[in-house]
Amino acid sequence: MDGNTDRRIVRTRLVIRDALTELIEEKGFEAVSVKDITTRANINRGTFYLHYRDKFDLLEQSEAEVIEGIIAIITKATSEDLETYRETGISVSLIVTVFEYIEEHAAFLKAILGPKGDVSFQSQLKAMFRKNLLEKNLSPLIRKENLQVPAEYFLSYVSSAHLGIIQQWLMSGRQETPAEMARILSLLTFRGPFFAAGKAVSDPKA
Repeated sequence: MDGNTDRRIVRTRLVIRDALTELIEEKGFEAVSVKDITTRANINRGTFYLHYRDKFDLLEQSEAEVIEGIIAIITKATSEDLETYRETGISVSLIVTVFEYIEEHAAFLKAILGPKGDVSFQSQLKAMFRKNLLEKNLSPLIRKENLQVPAEYFLSYVSSAHLGIIQQWLMSGRQETPAEMARILSLLTFRGPFFAAGKAVSDPKA
C-alpha cells in the first residue's frame, strides 16, 4: 500500500468520524444510523463498510484510537519529570502535550463524553489514566505505607479528578490554553484542592 493510498484511508476515516461526531451532538449515538453517517460524510455505504462493520465498530475503533494516542504520550513520562514538578512547581511538559492532543480531538471527545455520547468511555479513560499515568508514573513517588487512605480510593479519586477536569474544559469551550490546563491539573494533583482554594488544612486526625 503506497503513501497516497494510506493518506486517502486516513482522510476517509476522519471524514466518517467527523460525521459521527456531528450526529452524536445533534441526535445522540443511539439514534444515529449508518445511513445518517454516510449521508453526512457524503460517501456510499460500501465505502463505510470497507472500514467498519457497523456504527458500534466505528465508535469502538474511534475511541480506541484516541486512547492509544494519549497512552503514547503519557507513557513517555518518567518519575524524574514528576519529581521536577514537585521540587520546582513548573508544569510537566508532558501534561501540556496531553492537553494539546485532547484539543486536537476536542470535537469528538466533547461529543463522546457528553450526555448524548458513550457513558462507558468515561470508565475507559479513567482506567487508562489509572494504569498508565498513576500506577506506572506516580508510584515511584508515593509509598503505600505513607498513604493516609487505602490505595484503591486514592487511585480512584485522582483518576476521576483527571477526567472531571478534562470534561469541564471541553464542555466549557476550552477557554484556557493547554499550558494553562496543565498548570491547573498539576496544581490540583500535586498540591490538592484545598491548597488550590487558598486554604491551609490541618490533618483531620490531629
